Amino acid sequence: MVPADRSALGAFLRSRRDAITPAQAGIQAFPGARRVPGLRKEELAVLAGLSPDHYSRLEQGRQHTVTDEVVEALSRALGLDDVERAHLRDLAAPPRRATGSPWESPQRPDPGLLRVMTTLDHVPTLLLGRRSEVLACNALLRAVLGAEVDTGSTFARWLFLDPRARVRIENWSDYAAAAVGALRFEVGRRPADRRLVALVAELREADPDVARWWDDHGVTDRTSVDKRIAHPVVGPLAFGIEALASPHDPEQRLVVYTVEPGSLTAQHLPLLASWGLETAER
Repeated sequence: MVPADRSALGAFLRSRRDAITPAQAGIQAFPGARRVPGLRKEELAVLAGLSPDHYSRLEQGRQHTVTDEVVEALSRALGLDDVERAHLRDLAAPPRRATGSPWESPQRPDPGLLRVMTTLDHVPTLLLGRRSEVLACNALLRAVLGAEVDTGSTFARWLFLDPRARVRIENWSDYAAAAVGALRFEVGRRPADRRLVALVAELREADPDVARWWDDHGVTDRTSVDKRIAHPVVGPLAFGIEALASPHDPEQRLVVYTVEPGSLTAQHLPLLASWGLETAER
C-alpha cells in the first residue's frame, strides 16, 4: 500500500496539473488527442526538467525520496503560490514514522496573544490553536457571530455543522472554502495527527461542500480574508479578517476582525459591546 503522505503528494500534483493548460504554462501542447484539459504528465515532466518516468513515479506515490530541487522545479512549472509551494514541500517530506503523537497534549493560550486580545477588545477577536480549537475569544466576537464560541470548542464544527453560520455569514462559501484549504494545509504539515484527520473525516461526511472543496486540493494559510455578517439587530457588518501567528507557538493564530475607520461597522461595534448582545437573536 502507498504511504498516506505519498498518496497525498500524487493527488495534489494531479490536481494542480489538471488546473493549468499548456498555454497557461507557456508551452506548445504535445501532439495527439487530449484526455485531460490540463497538462499531460509528459508535458509537466519536460517543464520541470524531469524524465517522464521520474514524474510518473512521483504522481503514483512510488518515489520514496523527493529532493528540494525537484519540489522547486515542480512548483515553478505548476505556477504554485507560496502556500501551495509550502504544502508541496510538506507532502514531499520523508514519510513520518508511526510514533507517539506530540499533538495530543492540550495547548495553553499564548500569554502574549492574550494580552493583545485585551488591547483589541474593541473589535471581535479569536485565538485558535490546532484543529481550529478555540483557545480564547472575546464577548464582541460572540455578539457578532450570534454563537457561544466556547473555549475548547472547534470553530470549524460551528462553521460547517451549525446551519445558523450560513445565515449569519453572508459570504459563507468564500470563507468556508478558505477554512477547508487551511485544514488541508494543516493536514499536510501533520498527517499523523489522528484527531485532525478524524475531524476532517467528520466534516467531509457531514457536509457535501467540505467534501467537494477537499477533493479540489486547494490550500490556504488562514491569512487575510473578507467576512460579511448579516446581524439581526444592527444590520450588515463588514470585516477584514487578519490571522497573526504567535512567535512562540506558530500553531496558535490570533484572528482579528478589523474594520474600516468611520465605517458603519465601526459605528455599530460599540453599540454591540454596550448592549451586551452576546446572546442576541440567533
